[in-house]
Amino acid sequence: MTKHQKRLSVPNSWPVERKEETFTVKAGAGPHGEAGVPLVIVLRDVLGYVDSVKEARYALNQGTVLVNGDAVSDHRRPIGMFDIIAFTERGEYYRVFPDEGGRLALTPIDEGDAESRLGKVVGKRNVPGGDVQLSLHDGTTLVVDDDAEYAGGDSLVVDSESKDVVAHFVYEEGALVTAVDGAHAGKVGTLDEIRVTPGSGSNTVSVSQDEGDGFETVEEYLVVIDENFVGDEEDAVTTTDTDDDSRIEAADESEDEDEVTEE
Repeated sequence: MTKHQKRLSVPNSWPVERKEETFTVKAGAGPHGEAGVPLVIVLRDVLGYVDSVKEARYALNQGTVLVNGDAVSDHRRPIGMFDIIAFTERGEYYRVFPDEGGRLALTPIDEGDAESRLGKVVGKRNVPGGDVQLSLHDGTTLVVDDDAEYAGGDSLVVDSESKDVVAHFVYEEGALVTAVDGAHAGKVGTLDEIRVTPGSGSNTVSVSQDEGDGFETVEEYLVVIDENFVGDEEDAVTTTDTDDDSRIEAADESEDEDEVTEE
């Protein structure tokens, strides 16, 4: 299995310049499927905290970079929508949220908000013992009581430490939603209508916006949120815009290893 990814073939959600280099780092095994962005791209291409894979490895080995409450040492760890990234030494916390071009962006949040994350219910099944197992959009599974009124399409806010559900947003007409894929990725509005498609086709939805004409898409692209999850576009970070003082301290020998696969 190759360790590199051609830039021209990366998903549209990846915040990389496609024509700048031929290759970029390939995401490792983990959540978010093909849409997952390697953590090193967030550190280097989005935040500008490191200049190379070697610097990223060094920084991650310090144990001060957390994803969803857990320290991460793998620079290929996939990052995706609604993940929480914390830089404990810097006191910086971000939620991954799509911008209006559909690219991964980082929205600054308070430390308290970094203690939980949002997940969309994409699967539900009974398990031995009478409980119910829920599957979330990023591959996370939760076991809940069988009387819990959670349905596919609903969103849950999950405490990163206890894994308890601390909030529940129902997928229904009138809900606040955001599109995370498709031509309208990053747009936020109110779900006006759900149109059921007979057979195996995707249901379609209409979304209205306070500012704008609204849009239509398929329901798989929508996630229910609340006002706390709507970031300020002016504060969101989508591309490198940092000075040298903002970089994570790395080893003196910061040159990249001679690997075309990890440019």
